[in-house]
Amino acid sequence: MRKIYTVFKVTVMCLALLAGHRIYAQAPSVSGTVTDTDSGDPLPFVNVLIKGTTKGTTTDFDGKYTINANSSEDILVFSFIGYNPKSVVVGNQSIINVSLESDTKQLDEVVVVGYGTQRKADLTGSVGSVDRDDFNVGQVTNPEQLIAGKVAGVQVTPNGGAPGSGGRIRIRGGASLNASNDPLIVIDGVPLDNSKTSGTANPLNFLNPNDIETFDILKDASATAIYGSRASNGVVLITTRKGKEGQAMKVNVSSLMSVSSVTKKVDMLNADQFKEIVDAQAIPAQAALIGTDATDWQSEIYQTALSYDNNVSISGAHKALPYRLSVGYLNQDGVLKTDNLQRTSGSLSLNPNLFQDKLHVNFNVKGVITKSRFANQDAIGAAAAFDPTQPVYDTEGIGGYWEWLNTDGTPQTLAPRNPMGLIMAKDDRGEVKRSIGNLQLDYELPFLEGLKANLNLGYDVSSSNGRTIIDANSASGYYEGGSVAPYEQSKRNLLADFYLNYVKEYKDSRLSLLVGYSAQDFLTRNPTFARLNIEGDTLAAAGVVSRPQYRLISYFGRANYTLKDKYLFTATIRADGSSRFAPDNRWGVFPSLAAAWRISEEDFLKANDFLTDLKLRLGYGVTGQQDIGSYFPYLPRYITSDNATRYSLGVTYYNTLRPEGYDENIKWEETTTYNVGIDYEFLDGKLYGTFDYYYKKTDDLLAVIPVPAGTNLTNQLFTNVGSIENQGLEIGLTFNVIKTTDFNWDIGGNYTNSRNTITSLSNVEEDGVGILVGGISGGTGNTIQVHTVGYQPNSFYVYEQVYGENGVPIEGVYVDQNEDGIINEQDRVRNGFPDARHYFGFNSSMRYKNWNFGFVLRGNAGNKAYNNVSSSKAAYQGLKFPGYLNNLPSDILTTNFQNYQLRSDYYIQDASFVRMENISVGYDFGNLFDSKIRLSASATVQNVFVITNYEGVSPEIAPGTDDATGGGIDNNFYPLPRIFSFGLNFGF
Repeated sequence: MRKIYTVFKVTVMCLALLAGHRIYAQAPSVSGTVTDTDSGDPLPFVNVLIKGTTKGTTTDFDGKYTINANSSEDILVFSFIGYNPKSVVVGNQSIINVSLESDTKQLDEVVVVGYGTQRKADLTGSVGSVDRDDFNVGQVTNPEQLIAGKVAGVQVTPNGGAPGSGGRIRIRGGASLNASNDPLIVIDGVPLDNSKTSGTANPLNFLNPNDIETFDILKDASATAIYGSRASNGVVLITTRKGKEGQAMKVNVSSLMSVSSVTKKVDMLNADQFKEIVDAQAIPAQAALIGTDATDWQSEIYQTALSYDNNVSISGAHKALPYRLSVGYLNQDGVLKTDNLQRTSGSLSLNPNLFQDKLHVNFNVKGVITKSRFANQDAIGAAAAFDPTQPVYDTEGIGGYWEWLNTDGTPQTLAPRNPMGLIMAKDDRGEVKRSIGNLQLDYELPFLEGLKANLNLGYDVSSSNGRTIIDANSASGYYEGGSVAPYEQSKRNLLADFYLNYVKEYKDSRLSLLVGYSAQDFLTRNPTFARLNIEGDTLAAAGVVSRPQYRLISYFGRANYTLKDKYLFTATIRADGSSRFAPDNRWGVFPSLAAAWRISEEDFLKANDFLTDLKLRLGYGVTGQQDIGSYFPYLPRYITSDNATRYSLGVTYYNTLRPEGYDENIKWEETTTYNVGIDYEFLDGKLYGTFDYYYKKTDDLLAVIPVPAGTNLTNQLFTNVGSIENQGLEIGLTFNVIKTTDFNWDIGGNYTNSRNTITSLSNVEEDGVGILVGGISGGTGNTIQVHTVGYQPNSFYVYEQVYGENGVPIEGVYVDQNEDGIINEQDRVRNGFPDARHYFGFNSSMRYKNWNFGFVLRGNAGNKAYNNVSSSKAAYQGLKFPGYLNNLPSDILTTNFQNYQLRSDYYIQDASFVRMENISVGYDFGNLFDSKIRLSASATVQNVFVITNYEGVSPEIAPGTDDATGGGIDNNFYPLPRIFSFGLNFGF
């Protein structure tokens, strides 16, 4: 050991002499203790770094540290989450004790706004922020899951339990009928296209949640108007993680293993109950079909699913170059058999400051490859309907599965298919390669102090391909000889932003001016392919290749003025031009004004230590909507007819080109918003929160309306139809219950009351029913919802059920609303709506020494759902189809309906709920064996429990993939699993 040390010492001395330096003594060794200023308690795990180098250490459990400095001129930087950093020059000191001040004050936090950042204290608009310390934990596949239940006015509704399916985001309830109600999502300055991406369940699952640093949600028009034509539904700004200047290199390795299982299934008759029901109906031909098995078909199609999520990141700063590089791999099975998502992601960010910190560079690039196998979700409905007395397998059956067959051994065309046969017969796979990135240059111009020029060049490109194969040796592929249906898609989104930002400080005021230009180009290419059977015969010819493209050009400006840190003013304007509209309607102008008064800075409050911040905000603005699904709705065009409108020539039917309805005067939706808000803080951040009231009115609503019968057009037209009002109340609160060195406990809550009302429909008669929407299963062309003036959008439109003295519904008996002695369409009433009037979230985060514990609870109230599973199956009519049997929901034991009652309000059920979103516990082991490797472990349970009166699988029913008019219709919902996760995190 002595020999090694001697060699090392001689080597160091030689290198020093070669560098022209003399060494008279060893570098100084510094040690000490880091404590909390207020309590005096020692602080463990504080980072101690020699400034300008990657050399550092952390304090131990007793707050002690030791570090070898390079020279007496070194500066030690002490930093810890929740505390203000401190720098100390080493000098000739060998012992340096440091106390850190707690940073509980929220006002100096910086939040991302459109085209820049602002201090939270200077905000005049309504902005919600969530950083990674407050994200939801567990098996989080999609970014939106990180903030579910966290922000007032923001609602995330799961799209189902399939891997990567994600959720529907609504900010203040949305503002449209048929145009998109999705918010604009901006990732590191690049606005995304909200359109679907082929080959993936959710266009947002390309972004690895592990790479995200913050969400900033712009809610009112004074905050969103800087994005003009795309901001009516709010803006979600996602900032990804980056390296930090002066940071030592850190390597982080995390691994999460999860186990998922189904907690609730459709309540159907079991085999014994089903036999009794069939016998009781006394239909000999049907009773003869009863089998001898007892099969739980839902248990057959579902599985206990495993998932693995592994991530590695390297971050720090090499001299003046902060960097972060990450790689992630996710392999997630779904609870429906054969469902699987594999995601390989990579991210790189470089953020140097050049030319004496005059030029700030942000370079970000992210890439992902997702490979999906999509399970056949038709099996969910089939598992509910299939006869429970029949076996799963039959060696003499089709494809080895038991099926309902004709006398000649061929599959019955109307009978349900064997659920396991459906799953195994379909091989549906998709692969997506996607990359998003940008280069942002922010330069302080030398000729005018305070003036900066910002150039942001970004892109978002993807390439998708896949194919769906149906086995020829299966009931579902029998009559076509199987099928092979390939698909491809490529998308390109290019961005160029340039703006000038001028900031001038005066004695008592501050002025910030911004003016800019933006251009964005979206191109999608959808080649089409013929659908063939396994033998190569054409089943469906290739369609017309589509190559839709549209462009947005914008000019924008913003002025912020602050007087004495008390009076804040913001004015914004944006002019947008979209190629989606005709030249005469192409441009829209979107202004906003906002003001805020920091009352706590007035002399009569400034000196008090109790109310440390109180700010009143007022805002007004106009935003737009151009994300309308159709690229050029103002142009006459032809589309290929569907199978229901083919032309017959002899015994052969041909698809034809059919004119599509168009409106040459179609224009922007415009949403005008008023907002009143209060921000408050007590005891220097001990308790803080927000209170907002908003009112929105959208004019020139874009909606799909029916085309009059007899026209030679497709049966729907996209046009401007009227107005809608939206008003609500938002409350957010965070309370630091206890804060000591050993114990910290924070609780937070938010509540939103929101109501939408249609105020006019110009294409509907004043006393008309409205626009029928919300298609349901059971029959053909049936709907269950309506847009009507004076009511909430997507209101359920049903008959009022009459009940007997025993509380059981009387079949076919409904209230005669107009008392004309006839029950018809005029007797239908509006009964509830799918969007919640009230939604809320509650969370708690607790740390005791090395332990941490937290949970997130959220819920809805005032919303209803239509149980289409029961309404389309719970009738003895389902037992009377010749040659096969359908199982029935257990609800039939209550109603004893002979025939389906699809429009009875009996099936409109209260869908209010309280869901324990997640519960987590973790332990930080600190540095292992006095090494630099730090280990922490966590355990999480997601979807812990749901309290609800709804009788279906889930009370949260978002719209289906082809339904843009709202949710609340429960039909074969993919169940949300309960997920148990265990994770390890290594850092060094």
